[in-house]
Amino acid sequence: MAKTVVLGVGNILLSDEGFGVRVAEALSQRFRFPDAVDVLDGGTLGIELMRFLDGAERLILIDAIHGPEPGSFRIIQGDDVRLYFQEKVSLHEMGIQEVLASLVVMEKPISEIVVIGVVPQSLEIGLDLTPLVASRIDEAVTSVIRQLHDWGLECTAR
Repeated sequence: MAKTVVLGVGNILLSDEGFGVRVAEALSQRFRFPDAVDVLDGGTLGIELMRFLDGAERLILIDAIHGPEPGSFRIIQGDDVRLYFQEKVSLHEMGIQEVLASLVVMEKPISEIVVIGVVPQSLEIGLDLTPLVASRIDEAVTSVIRQLHDWGLECTAR
């Protein structure tokens, strides 16, 4: 079965920038995943993510995303994923771009990438998400589970 990685990224020290990590935590607490699925807190690892993504055929990336309206929720797929990486919210996204490009050069590209994100309201120092962004966690969790289901991967609630 194809290796699938669900990767929450972001800096939990900068309030809403930690959205992806908080969603990955919620997923791990609420669901059991098939052996072919790795749910990871990628934090701000950047290029070090290579070892976790090597061999993956599918990736769901959960992150704080760029956009005009704080709290806006988006699912980015297909050709739009490339455009997503052109607008960075933070430096860790540069590392993810390098990882994905390196996998292509190594002839191990990830065939399907879906980005699930929310526009941050605050990037100030703080461990907690703003209430606006925190209110989008359940929607992100549901979207991840739905995407895995669409790929034929069934998860069970804990």
